[in-house]
Amino acid sequence: MAAVLAILKEVIWKIRGKEALGIQYAEISPAGDCAMVIRFGDQADIETHHKVRAVSKHLAEHPFEGMVEYIPAFTSVTVVYDPVAIYLKDKSRSGKGEIRYPFESVERTLKKIMDALQEGTVPKPRVVKIPVCYGEEFGPDLEHVAELNGLSVDDVISIHSSGEYLVYMLGFAPGFPYLGGMDKRISAPRKDTPRLSIPAGTVGIAGEQTGIYPISTPGGWQLIGRTPSSLFLPHKQPPTLLEAGNVITFYPISRKEYEEWRE
Repeated sequence: MAAVLAILKEVIWKIRGKEALGIQYAEISPAGDCAMVIRFGDQADIETHHKVRAVSKHLAEHPFEGMVEYIPAFTSVTVVYDPVAIYLKDKSRSGKGEIRYPFESVERTLKKIMDALQEGTVPKPRVVKIPVCYGEEFGPDLEHVAELNGLSVDDVISIHSSGEYLVYMLGFAPGFPYLGGMDKRISAPRKDTPRLSIPAGTVGIAGEQTGIYPISTPGGWQLIGRTPSSLFLPHKQPPTLLEAGNVITFYPISRKEYEEWRE
């Protein structure tokens, strides 16, 4: 076991991909004994996101034997696998030949996937329209955000609801979207003291990001509204309304429309 851990610490695989996709450099490294991380750098931007989406799309449509799941993030994709299943698969196919460590087998598989990626592998984004009732008890920080930026409340609502927001990844809580594309004119810092409980569906701003709390949870974002849409759907598959690669647009609704939607 010690020998395997030593190898895991030393192995960092660097691979070249197809220029057609724009994957000029990626790094594959082990994350423990049952996961590998494909990293495309440390800059969260559209180009990097397209690389993450291309690999994620392939893994979703062509999961390899022994793969458990894949987890897309801002600049990486973590691939979780069953080392026992990988070992038994390799053993059954190797005959009397040398059997590789599971992480070596997964690395070779991922390298083949990277080498095979071509143009057109990035899926067209799904657009999701999210209704939001802005202000009052649903958005107690809306006036504060407006005041910070020298705007009216209506200005903040107009700017927030006129943008298009890319879902880079889900994290923090089940279905919580990390979004890109918010207008800097309505940026606002996190609160010094987080609230202990924020209702599900609440829309907030932190720095130059906006997001939606999918479940009731503590949080320090500036709260500007709430959506009647449910983001966490535990009894459905997939269990979240949003996925990485989606594009969100917000549109304002009245309190009456919010109540009718919830009913």
